[in-house]
Formats: sequence, C-alpha cells, structure tokens
Amino acid sequence: MLTIENAVAGKRYVSSGRRVPVFNPATGEQSAELPLSTISELNEAVASAKKAQVAWGNTPPMKRARIMFRFKALLDQHADDLAREISREHGKVHDDALGEVARGIDCVDFACGIPQLLKGEFSRNVGPSIDTYSDRQPLGVVAGITPFNFPAMVPMWMYPAAIACGNAFILKPSERDPSASMLAWNLFMEAGLPEGILNIVHGDKEMVDGILDHPDIKAVSFVGSTPIAEYVYQRGTAAGKRVQALGGAKNHMVILPDADLDQAADALMGAGYGSAGERCMAISVAVPVGKETGDALIAKLKPRVESLKIGPATDKDAEMGPVVTKQHRDKILGYIDSGVEQGAELVVDGRGFSLQGYEGGYYVGGTLFDNVTPDMTIYKEEIFGPVLSVVRANDYNEAVKLINEHEYGNGTAIFTRDGDAAREFADKIEVGMVGVNVPIPVPVAYHSFGGWKRSLFGDHSIYGPEGVHFYTRLKTVTTRWPAGIKGGAEFSFPSNK
Repeated sequence: MLTIENAVAGKRYVSSGRRVPVFNPATGEQSAELPLSTISELNEAVASAKKAQVAWGNTPPMKRARIMFRFKALLDQHADDLAREISREHGKVHDDALGEVARGIDCVDFACGIPQLLKGEFSRNVGPSIDTYSDRQPLGVVAGITPFNFPAMVPMWMYPAAIACGNAFILKPSERDPSASMLAWNLFMEAGLPEGILNIVHGDKEMVDGILDHPDIKAVSFVGSTPIAEYVYQRGTAAGKRVQALGGAKNHMVILPDADLDQAADALMGAGYGSAGERCMAISVAVPVGKETGDALIAKLKPRVESLKIGPATDKDAEMGPVVTKQHRDKILGYIDSGVEQGAELVVDGRGFSLQGYEGGYYVGGTLFDNVTPDMTIYKEEIFGPVLSVVRANDYNEAVKLINEHEYGNGTAIFTRDGDAAREFADKIEVGMVGVNVPIPVPVAYHSFGGWKRSLFGDHSIYGPEGVHFYTRLKTVTTRWPAGIKGGAEFSFPSNK
C-alpha cells in the first residue's frame, strides 16, 4: 500500500499524524494511505519557510523567473504523469485531467513574466529636488488551501505567482487526492527551487485552523464551498491575515430563441457533465427563453444525456468518470430524490447507474431535470455533480432576474446571435465571469478569476494581475538628498505651492 508523504523544509517524509485512506473512485478500492501532518510539522514548515524566504525575497526577480521557466519545462514533460495521478485519485477521464494540467501550466507560464509586474513607478521632482518611487514587495510566508476537484490546477493558481513574487508558500491540498501536488513538488525541487520555499502539509479542519491561526502566515488563499470559504475568511481576517476565499456557484446559461440550439446543447453537455459536474464553473442551470426554445432544447438534450459515455480514466472513449467519493455520490443521489419529491420533471434519471467490472466505483449517470422552479432545493443549492436543471423563462428580463437574485455570482453564459442582447447581458448581469456563446468562461492565466456575491470573500480575485497584487504589498519611497535641502524647519504640511 502506497503511503503518501508530506514535504517540509525541503524533505519528503511520512508524517507521524493520524492516517486516512485515499480511494480510487473508479473502483472504490483504497489506493493509498495518507498520514495527516501534525501541528508541530506545520510549525516546522512555517519556520523553514520564514527562514528561507529572507534570501528568496532578496533574490533578483529574473533569477526567480529562471527557476520558474525550468519548472514549466518539467511540467510539460511530465503532463501525462500528472494527469494519471489526477485520474487515479479524483476519477476524471484522462483528457479532462490533461486539460486541467495544461491550464495549471498556463499559470506557471504567467508567473515566469512576473518580474515585469513587480516594477513600480517613478516620479522625478514631485517637490524641490524630491523624487518618489514605488515598489511591490513580498509578504513573507503565505498559504493555500485547495479543493479536490482540481488537484493540480488550483494549487498552480496560487503558489507559482506567490513564489515568483518572492514569498515562501505552505500548501494544504485536499486529502482526497494529494498525489498530484506531491509530484509537482518533486518537479519544482528538480528545477532548483531552494529548500523551504514550497512546503506541503496534509490535513483536515485541524490543519486548516492551524494555518489560519499561525502568526507567521501573512496571507491565505482558499478555494472550496461557500460555508467553508466564509469561515476561512472570517477566521483568517480576525487573525490579521490577508484572505482571498473563493466559494460555491450555481452557474446559469441563458438560451435565447435566436441561438443555435445544436451549439447550445453541445455546450451544455460539456459544461454540465464534464468532470462529472465537479467544477465550480460547471453550468448546472439552463434557462431557455420561451416555450418553443425550452421544448426544442429538451428534445436535443435528452438523447445526448442518455448516450453519455461513462467509465474509468483507462477507457479512452469515456466522456465522464465517477464522482470523487462514495459520500459525495450518495449526496448527489439525495439531491436527485429531492428534485423528484419537490415536483421537477425527471427527463433522464442517473440513479442506479452501474458499470460492469466497476460495480464498486462511485458512478452517477447523467441526470436531466425539466420545469425546475427557483423554490426547489436542486435549484438553490450547489449539487457539484452531473445534474442539469432546466428552468424555463418567459422572456429575457425574467431570465436575468433569475440570475441576479441568486445568492451566488460566480459564472454565467448567454447563447444568442443578437449582439445587442449579449452586450446588455455582459454589462448588467451581477456575476463575476461571463461567457457569450462560451459555456465555461474561465479567464486565461493573464486575466484573473473571481466571482461576485457569495462566490468570493475578500478584495482580490485569484491568479493573473490580481494574484500579484494579493501576494505583494506596495511601498512608496520619497527621497531628497542633502544638496537640495535648504536650512530651517518646515511646520506646514508639504505641498507643491
């Protein structure tokens, strides 16, 4: 049985803490054992990071970037290996896992160019012989707490930017699928990262609280559910930390009557059922405008959902794999039961799906509901599974009102040929990330990712330019040299008059 290590002070070793199993979701069999790091090991990691960060923060940004370039090259070489680790512990099919790795590498690529973004501003003669310049400086030791659904990509939203900015990083990956982060740590060390700059500790709530309370950790990044994001934000900020905490979502796609319905249906299949719906940017609500649009959309979706190819990552034809744990599968099935009980029309039922040879796996078949209403649990709550709800709207304004009144504001999309309607939608909708004929509008690495309302707690979105601002602080210096100083004290507030 594989025992997964942690990585503290430049060394990998087996923690002395409590042990939890790691499962292969495709088979339901235990694939590894994960010792949870202890608080004393967290303290050791932070002390090592704090010591190493002093020299790292003073390292010229271009030298830091060269290590990042080598790290990116190694990630490119080992992308298949990373994808296999993701599939083995998360369950997503290999091509989907490869796509995750590629988007993570994009963030490393962006981090290679961070020296350009660390440049400050300079103004000469802001006063008599007085110059002012600004500078972005690292915070020190920062931390990231990441979810199970993107075990390689989401950590790479965080630590490459933080490290390129001159910080040291403590990563707590999900205990459900930690191996991808450990493989990436190996590659980063091979690239020449100094010991102590990236540390990995494993754990549950005890480790989360240890990170949030530690006085030497200056900032925390988090991605997960909204209740936990709010908890992380409140506890972290109460401890004086800078916190960005990304929460849940209920993403809608509006389909106007003029839309290409085949294109919209195909987009909904990928956005609703890709990665078994375990994406914070998954489309879980389709909003067709008008009865004819709704009827036609259901007619196109039903056979597509029924013919979904579901299987393990080893099946090259599989379009969707299992969900991450037995407990999560049972929770999804409970949501489907709730939808039926509350009166939604179950068009395609994913309950009872079983795969020959993989009967112990955590599979849920693609599920499609029609005539869902805003008072139903399956509409109000994030299911995080392969369940698509169709909520019909009589007109465009009703569709917009539906989205704007929801507590989440992570992502949304509109499918239409009408440029005026699309522009109006993108401008006025109360959601942080918007797609126009794009079902999953995840920003590229040189923009930033973040929702509105209860999908984001904190003032900064994640990665891209916002990530650089989050992991640095601005210092402004005003200088005057003796040759330009006249005698006599000045008691009035300095001005240019």
